[in-house]
Amino acid sequence: MDSSGLSAFTRPGSYWQASRAPRYSLLFALPLLVFYEVLASLQSRGAGGGPEAGLRNGADVILQSLFIAVAGTWGPVLFMACLIAVGLWLVVRDLHRHAGALRPTVFLRMLGESTLLALLFGIVVGTITARLLSPLGPLAIPASPREIGWWTKLMLSLGAGLYEELLFRVVLVALLAALAQQLFGWRPWHAGVFATVLGAAIFSTFHYIGPYGDRLTSYSFTFRMVAGIFFSALYLLRGFGITAWTHALYDLFLLAT
Repeated sequence: MDSSGLSAFTRPGSYWQASRAPRYSLLFALPLLVFYEVLASLQSRGAGGGPEAGLRNGADVILQSLFIAVAGTWGPVLFMACLIAVGLWLVVRDLHRHAGALRPTVFLRMLGESTLLALLFGIVVGTITARLLSPLGPLAIPASPREIGWWTKLMLSLGAGLYEELLFRVVLVALLAALAQQLFGWRPWHAGVFATVLGAAIFSTFHYIGPYGDRLTSYSFTFRMVAGIFFSALYLLRGFGITAWTHALYDLFLLAT
């Protein structure tokens, strides 16, 4: 790539830079939060005390449990208030730093980019996984569980894009990298690689915990670990919003398979 092509990615105000900024990235992720919470509320009311009553994304439950440990029954409310307050503060601060109205075309391009990445995700990560485990191994992609309803799976897919990226990329990888620098004295680059790989292993393990966890196989574990590395790289390169939507759309595409 020549210098003129590279400047399109680094030039202030370009789509590639704007789409990473909080004023676009966090607002782009907002519909995931709204739709997930609405579906979770409707699903809980309509489950009639069945096995799906109160079912939420596991990463959401983990994050809420941290607040419940501090604030008791007010934990979920405090968690949502903090999530909205921090996000709003980041967006307002970014808007103050960059004068001018938001451009709707940026959001449309971000949706198109996320859709394309989600379509390519299963093929690329699945192929890498198959080559790692067996050069002649068949391409297979872990399927979503069939024992829960379609609307519940839709809700969990949206929650996966939002809360799993928040927990495993924004919080966990950053925390592991900081710990590696403090405990081992590593440089940021080495600490980042360590945090990404370990975070991806934890992310993969997460999918086998609980009554709705998947059956553990070497292929699915490796697939999800490679996926975790992919999402970490995508988060660093393209920001939270596009990473969250790519994850959510990929999970939604699995519903149609």
